[in-house]
Parts: sequence; structure tokens; C-alpha cells
Amino acid sequence: MPDVKHFDPDTVLEAVVRLFWRKGAASTGIQDIVTATGLNRSSLYATFGGKQDLYRAALRRYIEHHSQPAFGRLAADRRGLPAITEFFAELIRVRCSGEYAQWGCMVANAYAGADNDDPQIRGILERHHQQLRDAMHAALVTAGGRRPAPGVDFGAAADVLALLAYGVNLRSRAGADAQELGKTVTAALESIGARAAA
Repeated sequence: MPDVKHFDPDTVLEAVVRLFWRKGAASTGIQDIVTATGLNRSSLYATFGGKQDLYRAALRRYIEHHSQPAFGRLAADRRGLPAITEFFAELIRVRCSGEYAQWGCMVANAYAGADNDDPQIRGILERHHQQLRDAMHAALVTAGGRRPAPGVDFGAAADVLALLAYGVNLRSRAGADAQELGKTVTAALESIGARAAA
């Protein structure tokens, strides 16, 4: 007779996402996961594999539920630079206030952590970066509203904006002030032709 799970793997994975996001993979032990989920080790291993497997699954879930919806909205928004300004304003708001304040971004945290030597983790991070960069690029290229200044290289501008997003995430985790982050974003956007405040 097959073993019947008495827990929802989706709910457990969400709890693990929050744990890894807040503490980082290197600082999270298996006992932390057991405590956070209420499951024993054998149930965790049987369902998700080892800690590294669980971390990969959590990172994928974070991207699917937190990153990709924001990237999709940005890429589909035809307002141009105001859409990018709004993206950053929301990013700063979420990173500096509310439930997830000073947690940073799970992906940016993974870049800064020790676990990014795993080839599968590197692949997940690279795909995330490409999706972020592509969303920035789409917002610049398909703009029906304000566009970058003449002569701005859309590809290079998208690269700069993607790196700026990682910077906001990392600085907010360290407790950076939302207003200061907003000033930095405004300066970067003005350099490619934006005139709206972040």
C-alpha cells in the first residue's frame, strides 16, 4: 500500500521559501527546516530530497511566485520609462517596508551566498537574470510612452537596470533607507532619459 502524505507539499515548500529567503541557504540547517515545517527529516527527504534539492525547489518557487509576475507586468507595460520607474518604486517599497522588509531578494541573496557554486543553482540564477533583463529591454523597446533619450543603447540600458535591481535588493537587506535608494534609482533613470521620480 503506498504511503499517504499527511501534509501539503506546496504549503511546506512555501514555508521553506520563506525560511531560505530570510536566512539564506548557508545559515539554514536541516533542523531549522524541520522546525519551520513541523515535518520530520524522513518525510522531508522522501518528498523533496536533501537540503540542496529543497533549496533548488524553493528558489524556483520564489522566482515563479515573486519574480516572474513582476517581470511579466513590466514587459507588457507599454508606458516605457514610467513603467520602469513604477517597477523600481514598488521594489523599494516591498524591500524596505512590510512583511518582507530587509529580507532582500532570494535570488540576489543566492548570488551573494556560498551555494551558487552548484551548477543547477547557477543555471536558475542565469535564467532569472535573463528574464529580468529581457523585461527591462521589452519595456524600453516597446514603449508607447516616454522612451529613453536618443542614442541610448536599449540592450546596455537593460543591463544597467537589471544590475540596479540587484543593488536595490542587496542594499535593502542591509537596511538601506528607502529614500536614498529612490534617489539612486532616479539618478540612474535620468541618465537614460527618465524625468519621473522613483
